[in-house]
Amino acid sequence: MVAFKGVWTQSFWKAVSGEFVAILIFVFLGLGSTVNWGTTENPQQMDLVQISLCFGLGIATMVHCFGHISGAHLNPAVTIALLCTRNITLAKALFYIMAQSLGAVFGAGLLYLITPPSLIGNLGVTMINEKLSIGHGLLIELVITFQLVFTICASCDPKNKDKSPALAIGISVVIGHLFAINYTGASMNPARSLGPAVIMWKWDNHWIYWIGPIIGAICASAAYDYIYCPDIELKQHLKEAFQRAKQKTKGKYIEVDDIRSHDDNEDLILKTGTIHVIDIDQREGKKGKDSASEILSTV
Repeated sequence: MVAFKGVWTQSFWKAVSGEFVAILIFVFLGLGSTVNWGTTENPQQMDLVQISLCFGLGIATMVHCFGHISGAHLNPAVTIALLCTRNITLAKALFYIMAQSLGAVFGAGLLYLITPPSLIGNLGVTMINEKLSIGHGLLIELVITFQLVFTICASCDPKNKDKSPALAIGISVVIGHLFAINYTGASMNPARSLGPAVIMWKWDNHWIYWIGPIIGAICASAAYDYIYCPDIELKQHLKEAFQRAKQKTKGKYIEVDDIRSHDDNEDLILKTGTIHVIDIDQREGKKGKDSASEILSTV
């Protein structure tokens, strides 16, 4: 229950609702750029630059608008990565993921309602290119999400003085789309794939768009926080922990003096006592003594 402390506050629900609204707008605009307005007589080819810029500029705009309200994760993979690196609480992570998923579904549903049925097509459902295997698709989603989350970590790091998070994240999304649209549809975001999949009810290899981005996001966040730009206090804490683990006891145990009851049934009742260290060799010479007041502890 400690993890859910602070849930019933106004700022918490502002943040959660901010995630919902931001990803609803992002998915609505992004998927809208994938709609083909060509006709049978005059078909239009998919414009990769248009789609990439729409998704990239869309995410940059939402980060700028909602960054100070909710952190503008707009992506379950980002939220899970920050949870794993202890940058967000469990309660906030759970509510964020639910808000992001619902917002994506509402955004895709709204686009479905206002788009002529003859033009809907796949509504931007992410699909792996038929020339690729499932493994290739999984790897591509992992890599492009890695670069996105690493960009998020670097651009939002207080130690990075030359930063513009919204612009950097937007460019990262554009790059990912320009590269991967023809491969996997360039999701990088489980919620973005979930929205149109629910509305169109198309689930072909949908799990890839969750597993790939989540693994890539966790790897990127962990690499940045623990390898490339670690927190000094965390690094010192881990260093001390490893040093204590390597220390040898040198033939000594920790002994706790306590008081036991001396009833006939010889039941042992632990009492509060003091802790001190005794040497094993000295202990050997005390075999003849009553040890009822001594308890060895390895903790």
